[in-house]
Parts: sequence; structure tokens; C-alpha cells
Amino acid sequence: MGDTPRLIATDIDGTLLTDKTTVSPRTSALLVRLRAQGVPVVLVTGRPIRWLSLVYDQLAEPLPAICANGAVVYDPESDEVLRADPLAPEHLSEVARRLRAEVPGVSLAVEIADGRQMRHETHYPLRWDADFAAIRAVESPEELLSVPAVKLLVRAGDRDPDVFVELVAGAIQGLAEATHSTHSGLIEISAAGVTKAAGLAWFCERLGIGAGDVVAFGDMPNDVPMLTWAGRGVAVANAHPAVLAVADEVTSANSEDGVAAYLERVFPTG
Repeated sequence: MGDTPRLIATDIDGTLLTDKTTVSPRTSALLVRLRAQGVPVVLVTGRPIRWLSLVYDQLAEPLPAICANGAVVYDPESDEVLRADPLAPEHLSEVARRLRAEVPGVSLAVEIADGRQMRHETHYPLRWDADFAAIRAVESPEELLSVPAVKLLVRAGDRDPDVFVELVAGAIQGLAEATHSTHSGLIEISAAGVTKAAGLAWFCERLGIGAGDVVAFGDMPNDVPMLTWAGRGVAVANAHPAVLAVADEVTSANSEDGVAAYLERVFPTG
């Protein structure tokens, strides 16, 4: 990569946002300046579309987003999904069958309608999502798995996510992708080949920008494909060990505006 990237890609939670899930004044001012300089910034997140408003409400202008770990590419200005790579119902059913055979007490949920809605088994524990109008419990496995899903969510009690993701990945090997982005034991499953790197690569190709001209920031295992794909992968200091291991560089923690601090050096004022 040259000294100045042509595109900035950043994870949201634990990376761009503070520990209170806010955009700091420093970060907000930097994003405004980069936009004025014509430097594209894209959010690359495990969040579904319906959770983006919590971030967009804090920005001067909404940024394009690659959601659901690469399964959805979203243009907020037109409220349009530019690309979606969901798990087909037949793949969902086979993944669910394997998981139920391998993991006692497994609970499942699906992100559907490009991540604007969520459906879950009645025993699936809801922990963060407050937009209940978009969420509904279903009574039967057949209904849960009957439509394409941009992400399948897996829980099975309190589990070490690093250990649990290995178990899940082994059960669905060759059929789908498994990763995690939290410390709560939630495993996130996408269609085969769907990662943050794949979604970002598609987005950059539309702009005529290669991987070597991209700087990417992240903190959790779902960011590893993106950081290894980008010409410069930067971990925040609070990142998971797997992210620190693959990063080209490490900036300060999200609580210390690590993304802004790094980009202020790359794109100095004046």
C-alpha cells in the first residue's frame, strides 16, 4: 500500500464506537473532514440494517455499510440494498440439522428481509434488540427456516465463544461460514464464502479500488478476513488476540479514538 489509502473500511462496535456505543466528537469531526476531502469511508459490520440507525443518528451524514458480516451491501442515501448473499432455505435446514445433532440445547434465530427483520425460536434468548416490531418468535422449525436469511444466529447457553465457534464451524464445514463478534457466546453463520472481506471486495470493485489501496480497522474474529484482505489491516488495542495476530499495525483502543488517531496521521490537516 502507498502512503495514502484510497478507501477506509471500519468495523463499528468495539472499533469506531466508544465503549458506550457513541461516536466521539473527535471521530465525528474526522469523518466530516474525510467526506469533504472525497475520501470514501464504508462501515463493515456484523450488525443488521435495522441496527444502523443507532449509528447514523450520530453522524452528520450516513455512510455506506456492508452489514451482516458481508452478506448485505447497503446504500443509506437511497435506502437500497445493493447486494445480498443470503443462506437459502435448503442450506439453512441442513445447517440446523447438523447443529441440532452436534449441540444439545441449541437455539436458533435468523436475520431475514436483508436484515430488516428477525425471527427466532421461542427459547432463543433476546439480549440486545429493542426493535420488537421487527422481531417475532416462531412456533415451528419449518417456519424459521422457510425463507432466505442473511445470517443464522446460534446460542447454546453460556459458552466460551472461541471454543464454541470451533465446534459450530466443524459441524457445518463446507456448507457455511461461522464466526463471532461478541464475548457472549453468540455464533454468527453466513452462506459459504460470505465474509466481511467478500462484501468489501465487491463494494471496492464497483469503485475501481483494489485491496492494496484499502485500510481496514477491526477488533473481533469476524474482522479477520477483512483485515487480511486489505492492503493495510489495523487492529485497535482492545482487539481479540486473533485480530492482533493478523493485523499489520495496532492503533490505540476504541475508548481512546484509535481509528481517528490513526487516520489523523494518514490524512493530516492543512
